[in-house]
Amino acid sequence: MKPIHFLFAAALAAAALPGAASAQRGPDSLGADWRARQDQARGGVQSGRLVPLSRVIEQIGRRTPGRVLDAGLEGPNYRVRWATTDGRRIDFIVDAQTGQILSAN
Repeated sequence: MKPIHFLFAAALAAAALPGAASAQRGPDSLGADWRARQDQARGGVQSGRLVPLSRVIEQIGRRTPGRVLDAGLEGPNYRVRWATTDGRRIDFIVDAQTGQILSAN
């Protein structure tokens, strides 16, 4: 399974867990155009313009133990919503071309 497919499969599986729905904002917390952005991200990774989201998530996991709630491309950046092991939620903004974490709020 390709890394990007694995990531989205993992995100879907996490969303199916009890309590995951309450962590999201509405039925699609990434917005109505999420699927188009997913295709854009996949194309960017395949062409080598973007860092794979799976690599970004691994980097965040090494920095902050926890799990991904959801993730996607927003403009030139990835937004990764993260649940820490102590129950906090952090939104990481990561440059999709370089993989550099720009902010964590």
